[in-house]
Amino acid sequence: MTYRVVQWGTGNVGKHALAGVIAHPELALSGVWVSGPAKDGTDAAVLAGLDETVGITATTDTAAILASRPDCVVYCSMTDNRLLEAVDELTRILRAGINVVACAPVFFQYPYGTLPDELLKPVQEAAAEGNASLFVNGIDPGFANDLLPLALAGTCLRVDQLRCVEIVDYASYDNREVMFDIMGFGKPMDEIPMLLQPGVLALAWGGTVRQLAAGIGVTLDEVTQTYERVPAPMDFDIASGHIAEGTAAALRFEVRGMVGDRMVTVLEHITRLHPDLCPEWPQPAQREGSYRVEITGEPSYGMDLVTSSRNGDHNYATLVATGMRIVNAIPAVVQAPPGIVTALDLPLITAPAVHEVGKR
Repeated sequence: MTYRVVQWGTGNVGKHALAGVIAHPELALSGVWVSGPAKDGTDAAVLAGLDETVGITATTDTAAILASRPDCVVYCSMTDNRLLEAVDELTRILRAGINVVACAPVFFQYPYGTLPDELLKPVQEAAAEGNASLFVNGIDPGFANDLLPLALAGTCLRVDQLRCVEIVDYASYDNREVMFDIMGFGKPMDEIPMLLQPGVLALAWGGTVRQLAAGIGVTLDEVTQTYERVPAPMDFDIASGHIAEGTAAALRFEVRGMVGDRMVTVLEHITRLHPDLCPEWPQPAQREGSYRVEITGEPSYGMDLVTSSRNGDHNYATLVATGMRIVNAIPAVVQAPPGIVTALDLPLITAPAVHEVGKR
């Protein structure tokens, strides 16, 4: 069976997802939605960085995209600074009877117990009205802290603590809005960015620790958060801009799923903008970064996931992985019951055997 698919957004993740849709033997690209006139009318293959055109051009016409009634939308719009608008877009798509796979907003990965009703209920009601499903995933939040750790946990006699850690150098991540405005890198240490405002970390990753708990049959009492920031010891430049001495250059945070005073499920991020920063913090399995799963139990496990690509660095590889996690899930999501579906609801998602599409 072939599914008609619209790509919604062609930024850092969206362009890779678009290439994946074009290459997938069970998917047929039927449209591309873009947010502004700069890409309007551009062939989809050009936006995906491919050699040959496909004859489908991008549009800013939302009504036309929805009226075309594809089987699924691959939603990759920027959402971090426009959450309410993103929720409105998702509800509109779902209400039109169109399934959605998305890399954001990340709290929809597993929203139960974390997301307030004013954000959750409109999406649930739209999905029911449109008889459509929504699956939000990627790498983190995503398969690095739902699929992989729960697969390992399935081989344990007992799990005392399940910890997922991202240890990554973000210097090559080229998104100034995320890096400076949302995460607060390059900002004065006394200026608290959006990500570190009270409750934001628990909103973004609270669903992750709750999903892990649900996967191992544990009911959490609460979800807490903590963080530490470290200033740059010297001036240096990253892909997104300049980091001045004394401004924020490293961040470590934890979102903790608690049972009483015991941490049972933990999501930890260790983010550096230079590999020499904070040598006392945990180090990745490769210099640029890795995703780590640590299970304390019987047996205990330590596993590092290392990403790479012949077309770019570790950050490039994780963007591809994020896009392909949701693209490859499209057939299963279309066939799923209506509503928000999670990794706990879907079968094992694998990639089809395809030849790599050419790049310009």
